[in-house]
Amino acid sequence: MKIKNLIEEKTNIFFLDQKEMPDVWYNIQADLKNSLKPPLHPATKQPISLEDMLPLFPLGLIEQETSKEKWISIPSEIIDIYRLWRPTPLIRAKRLEQYLQTPAKIFYKYEGVSPTGSHKPNSAIAQAFYNKKEGIRKITTETGAGQWGSSLAFACSLFDIECEIYMVKVSYHQKPYRKTMMQMFGAKVIPSPSHLTEAGRKVLFENPDSPGSLGIAISEAIEVALKDEKTKYSLGSVLNFVLLHQTIIGLEAKIQFEKLGIQPDILIGSVGGGSNFAGFTFPFLEKKLTNHRDLKVIAVEPAACPTLTRGKFTYDFGDTIGMTPLLPMYTLGHNFIPSPIHAGGLRYHGAAPLVSQLVLDQYIEPRAYHQKECFESAIKFAKTQGIIPAPESSHAVHCAIQEAIQCREKNQEKIIAFNLSGHGHLDLSAYESYLEGKLEDYELYDEEIQKNLASIRF
Repeated sequence: MKIKNLIEEKTNIFFLDQKEMPDVWYNIQADLKNSLKPPLHPATKQPISLEDMLPLFPLGLIEQETSKEKWISIPSEIIDIYRLWRPTPLIRAKRLEQYLQTPAKIFYKYEGVSPTGSHKPNSAIAQAFYNKKEGIRKITTETGAGQWGSSLAFACSLFDIECEIYMVKVSYHQKPYRKTMMQMFGAKVIPSPSHLTEAGRKVLFENPDSPGSLGIAISEAIEVALKDEKTKYSLGSVLNFVLLHQTIIGLEAKIQFEKLGIQPDILIGSVGGGSNFAGFTFPFLEKKLTNHRDLKVIAVEPAACPTLTRGKFTYDFGDTIGMTPLLPMYTLGHNFIPSPIHAGGLRYHGAAPLVSQLVLDQYIEPRAYHQKECFESAIKFAKTQGIIPAPESSHAVHCAIQEAIQCREKNQEKIIAFNLSGHGHLDLSAYESYLEGKLEDYELYDEEIQKNLASIRF
């Protein structure tokens, strides 16, 4: 595949006019070969009903969660806010290619240009909009590294909604400026586990030094939401409607590649719950699902939290206490507490049902890497491209570099594309630890995985 001379010689950054921005989201449920199993009620273990979900989510989001409609219109109010930073650029990493001496062409979709520096506002804005539309006064949520929390805080400030955020304790201390950003947007930020909820107190009673996890923080946020009918809960990943909102990323990228007259051969995204990965890859997977297009799609996760590569596909809770519906997904067990790696947004025991189903059906290839090798690749990327990746995004960067090296060894001119889901400007303490030789890799043994999987009582 040869790229146009314009790309080869002159241009590295490819923009879209705002008039070209998609006005729909892509719902991959319409094209799945094997439909998702339904979520189950945590008490009855029967398929959950619309009424069961109403205490947590507004009706507009519940309808999106269960919809099989392929294209869902984006309300004009949301598009108007998206225009603060969208469309985002597609950038060719030409200097990285030269550094690697690879015949591959490497492109990345850069979501770090958003107001909070990551892809997360794509869903935060939508969720705040649908909550406001139904008269909700307060939203609770969890956050790991803080990208989701800061994005929801920003969205709530635009719609004049109160925001209460339970931030995983290890990240609360590792990334204090994320907390500051949330507070600047008017949010209340609480380190989790906390003494403010029954769920938090239970965890602290059993382990006073718990570093926290996304599963624990979810339990706390849900508990608070269920106590007030004017309060709803908001989730930054995993659920179908969250992945739906993120498809604006891949839909833009498809247009950008079409304008260049090329198509990617390899797509890469980092995975915690699955939102940035799905948002980037799902619009491209449409062709693979419907036309059997040859496309390599790689989901990259931390070796310290290897949900897709070493977990089990089964029904499990999305939180630690067991308050969420049971979801069909790859999981390490809802009691799993990941090691305190710096990619806080990837420290989650489960993966989105949609991503999990596509891995199960072998449309997606999962891989796991240790954090030190990802930081090494992130620094190579920063030196050549001038952008410091978020620790979460560094996993995608590392995978792209590995694929480019393979192309060099096999003399293959392939198009590699990955989602650079956010910048790492507020993660410099993590890079400082790496540069000072203090960053460590964490080994996860099969015995620990099996112990946590055994706790699943479904």
